[in-house]
Parts: sequence; structure tokens; C-alpha cells
Amino acid sequence: MKSFKRTIVPKLNQQKLINHLLKEPILIDEFLDKLSNCTDSFFDNPELELELLVANGLPLDFHDDSVYMKTTKTNFNDQVFCVVDIETNGGSVKKGFQIIELGAVKIKNGEIIDKFESLVYAKEIPPYVQEVTNIRPKMLENAPVLDKVLREFKIFLEDDVFVAHDIKFDYTFISDSLEKYDLGKLQNRKLCTIDLAKRTIKAEKYGLSSLKEVLNINVNNHHRAYYDALTTAIVLKECFKNIDTNSISTTEELLCFSKSDNIINKKNRVKNDV
Repeated sequence: MKSFKRTIVPKLNQQKLINHLLKEPILIDEFLDKLSNCTDSFFDNPELELELLVANGLPLDFHDDSVYMKTTKTNFNDQVFCVVDIETNGGSVKKGFQIIELGAVKIKNGEIIDKFESLVYAKEIPPYVQEVTNIRPKMLENAPVLDKVLREFKIFLEDDVFVAHDIKFDYTFISDSLEKYDLGKLQNRKLCTIDLAKRTIKAEKYGLSSLKEVLNINVNNHHRAYYDALTTAIVLKECFKNIDTNSISTTEELLCFSKSDNIINKKNRVKNDV
């Protein structure tokens, strides 16, 4: 009787598996085998885990029995970027704070193709937040509740590249909010316009208000989610004008460039005034 020796796949986490995909496609069977050995998998079944990753925005596609990351093959001009901004009543979901407004615009080939805008019901808005945003408690009385807005936004976002001006805050806050309501967590590829602007636009500071002046962007209602998302989208379009398309073509190449050491004003690298 012939015996078969099972291949032992070392334990790893999903981020390492994703990093592998960013370098090269993986055979589907091999990918599922690795996924079943990930220490941070939600499901025991790798097929279900794969469906979860896709549902949470990881841009995977399949061709010739292999799985690959769409962003490694898509030209960044053809990529859909979802530019997002939120207003919140505090700094952290884990401390009990929440989103009170969410706005987003989608860009493809330099054109706005869709938008999302919603206030969110909340019981309290601290006075300092009211002062900055001009969002008053009465404005939120009839607004939809957060889990409804999050469900609608997740459908809107799909697996597009998540873009924000100060990506860490917006991405983390929304992802933590989704997890709080058992809606998964974000797996979308992400791009920070502060990072990209530092490598494509010459400016003394890279906060949104400063870049509005530098680029003569005429959008009012600063610190309101949709209008800040719209401003950020215009900043993104201006960044694209200064990209060397001879060396950067795919979306992943753009994301890598945004994190590179090619900062225009290295002395001003910490001046964000977000």
C-alpha cells in the first residue's frame, strides 16, 4: 500500500500571506493550504476564510488556477480610489466614541464617478467637536444609526483602494467600527494623500487646509466629511499629475511610491497640520 506524506505548511499570519501575493500570484490550492494554517483566521474552513477576505475588501482575483492581487496588475489610472473622510465625537472606538458623519467620493481616470454622504445618529457631541464641525445634536436626531450607515458604506466601498488624508485615523476608526457591529474589518488596500503629496507636491505643510491654499482648491465647509473627502480627492488628482508614469504604472507601484523615501521637502516631513 502506497503511503503519502502530508506537506507541512508552516504557521503564518494573513499579512505575511498577503505580502507574498503582492510579489507574485499563488496557486489556489497552495493559497488555501496556507490560509488554513494562518494563526489569525476566523474560520477553520479556508474556503470560507477566502470569502471573508474578499467580502472585507481584499482585492483578490483568480486566473489560470492562481489567485492574485488586482492592484498588482491594474494601471493606477484605471483603479477606483474611494476617498473617505469622517467626523467623530471622539478619538477612539475602543473608548466608546463613534462616527457622526461619513463622506466619500470615488475617482477613476481622474473623474468622480460616485459619492456617499451621511450624518450618523449620536446621543452626544462634545462642545469642542460642535465648534470644529458645526454639527449640532439636533442635526443628528433623525439621522440613520451607525450600523446602518456602516453596512451601506461597506457595500459602497467594495474592494476599491481606501484613500484618506491621514489614513491611519480614518481607516482604523472605520475598521474598528465595523468590527464592533460584527461587520468584519477592512482589508482594502490603502493610500494616504499626506504621504503621496509629500512626494509629488512642493509645499511647506501638508495638512488639508494648507494644500487647499497651495493648490487653490475652492471647496468650503472644512471639517465636514463629504467636503473634506472632495478636497482630498482633488489633492489626489493633483498628485497624479506629477507621477512619473515611466516608472510607476500599477496601483501597487503607486502605493509603494507613496511610502518611499522620495520626499520633496525632507526638512518638513513632520509638518502635517491635519
